[in-house]
Amino acid sequence: MRRRTLIATAATLPMLPRPSLGQNANRVLRFVPEGNLNNPDPVWTTTTVARNHALMIWDMLFALDSSYTPRPQMVEAWETSDDRLTWRFRLRDGLVFHDGVPVRGVDCIASIQRWGRRRPLGQTLLDRTEEMSSPDDRSIVIRLKRPYGLMLETLGDYCFVMPERIARTDPFTQINEYVGSGPYRFPRDQWVSGSQAVYLRNEAYRPRTEAPDFVSGGKVVNFDRVEWRIMPDSATAVAALGNNEVDWIQQPQADLLPLMRRNRQIRIAVNDRIGVTGMVALNHTQPPFNNQKLRQALLPALNQLDFVTAALGSETELYRVPVGTFTPGMPMANDEALEILTGPRDLDRARRMVAESGYANERVVLMAPTDYPATLAIAQVANDLFKKLGLNVDFQVMDWGTLVQRRTSKEPLERGGWSAFCTTYEGLTVADPATHIPLRGNGPAAWFGWPVSPRLEALRDQWLDAPDLNARKAIARQMQRVAFEEVPYLPTGQLFYPTAFRTNVENIVPASFPIFWGVRKT
Repeated sequence: MRRRTLIATAATLPMLPRPSLGQNANRVLRFVPEGNLNNPDPVWTTTTVARNHALMIWDMLFALDSSYTPRPQMVEAWETSDDRLTWRFRLRDGLVFHDGVPVRGVDCIASIQRWGRRRPLGQTLLDRTEEMSSPDDRSIVIRLKRPYGLMLETLGDYCFVMPERIARTDPFTQINEYVGSGPYRFPRDQWVSGSQAVYLRNEAYRPRTEAPDFVSGGKVVNFDRVEWRIMPDSATAVAALGNNEVDWIQQPQADLLPLMRRNRQIRIAVNDRIGVTGMVALNHTQPPFNNQKLRQALLPALNQLDFVTAALGSETELYRVPVGTFTPGMPMANDEALEILTGPRDLDRARRMVAESGYANERVVLMAPTDYPATLAIAQVANDLFKKLGLNVDFQVMDWGTLVQRRTSKEPLERGGWSAFCTTYEGLTVADPATHIPLRGNGPAAWFGWPVSPRLEALRDQWLDAPDLNARKAIARQMQRVAFEEVPYLPTGQLFYPTAFRTNVENIVPASFPIFWGVRKT
């Protein structure tokens, strides 16, 4: 059935569940997320859907405001020693986990240690830490080996605080208990992967008194229940929105926007100021992309405009090219070596470079998600590009949850391994070297693909210790040049995703992802 036909016949679709009798419909939010919540552990996986889930049920010591400045969240007060080697934090009074147990300093320390092994800023903090201790239940002391100026930014990088018993789980193993201290509870028995996830208001939660500002401030909840309804087909979700069966769609497909604009009961907004960066991840641990010359051969033929138009079509205000290593519009973005992407595209030259690289027709397993339309479109362009260059491509499509599981594998292709996959990274994450996960070159501890780059790692350390903004910008330029020489991944352009909601949904906190406090229905 064509999308247009489906929307036109929305009234004939089966009705989705409505609030039960006696339940105030304005106290229930029916939401369609970007994809399925297949892996709810925000440490084990880097997926944004897991992070969005985590923001509802866990809280953080610090959180970023709309200027990307860290603000205290669970912390009441903090101080540093004169030599900047000792940091002392005091927790707010009355913080309680969903099971009624008070939040303690040891819970925070265990959470920092687990999270820190998987996140770039966390890895840096752990490397520079001499000792973490909790003198009393509301206190945390971090003693460093050497000064670290990004302490608050680090603790605000989605370091979710879990009970110690849960946080002691190996970070490379998924947790199976979802207890936090955040504004919503997550009843696991109502979570059905591929169908729904349910969140209930945490009546014991005590929000801060400040106004909500991005992910910081007071998290005042106006819903007793939030239902995530998984709808992989965007047309089905749009039909449900038009039929008042859901209230909010996180990420409607771009080619459906003109139809939604005709419905006076639907609003479309682009709350995303920094976008996401599309990219092709490359597996550096095995042929053929363990060959730097082959990775370099891809660049002369890569046309970012092909990727963004495939993802967003004629909605030209929703994408931007060119994109280098860092998010356009952010301080570290620069044009160093960018001519490799902005110059005339030269397919013949790229083919010669492929031949000169010694590529021996090894199979390239390119994975693509069926339930993320924009990402699937990016992957289809990558598939076409690889084929034009003469690569032996095995294009494999699967749901996002399966892809997320499979990308952790370092096995060879014949045992379920992979060569490349396409994804997007939020612009804030890839805005600078501190949090830029795909730019890490620390091998086994790096992002999926596991690149090894002593040069990028050394430059990142220099950036972290740089004395001022100008010095950091200069180092970022060097890092971009190295990235285009070593090619840890392929940048495919900047995208700005719209969101759509019923006109009675108000006060959505502006962000590139859904925030479920502040928002209400009238």
